[in-house]
Amino acid sequence: MNLIDEKVKTNLWRYLFQCFLATVTISAVLLFLNVLTETAIIAALGASAFIVFTMPLTYSSDFRRLIGGYIVGITIGVFFSLLSNLNIIILNFSNSLYQFVIYGSLAVGFSIFIMTLTNTEHAPAAGISLGLVINSWDYSTIIFIVIAIIWMAGIRKILKSSLMNLSSPNITK
Repeated sequence: MNLIDEKVKTNLWRYLFQCFLATVTISAVLLFLNVLTETAIIAALGASAFIVFTMPLTYSSDFRRLIGGYIVGITIGVFFSLLSNLNIIILNFSNSLYQFVIYGSLAVGFSIFIMTLTNTEHAPAAGISLGLVINSWDYSTIIFIVIAIIWMAGIRKILKSSLMNLSSPNITK
């Protein structure tokens, strides 16, 4: 078992470059989103940056999955966030923790369901739906999420021929 991936020896600059792209992307996210109140949203974008910049040739980083998954995750997250703020009688809880648990769970479950139906599976986008329920946000947050995802998808598309999967495909237990 090697501690360091064998491909690093011949592709060190690609490793550094692709990790640099992820760093720049997350730096922008951290500069524009509130680190204290939008942590789940930031974490989901960080996970997407990992997928896009370390596994750019995989199914999950494909344009359809990345953009489509986030459209689904954002739409469902906004819906359940707004629903939780309505305090409808059926699911009205005196303890806001229960509200986050119920509506957050529903947002993730529905996001996964719709993503699998539409072939837009992108795991971090399910996290965005949860983040929108449990974190405070406004419409500028949504716009920024969309811009960040379009940025990642655009960089991946423009540089696709220069990018490689940094993860090792033949991992055995």
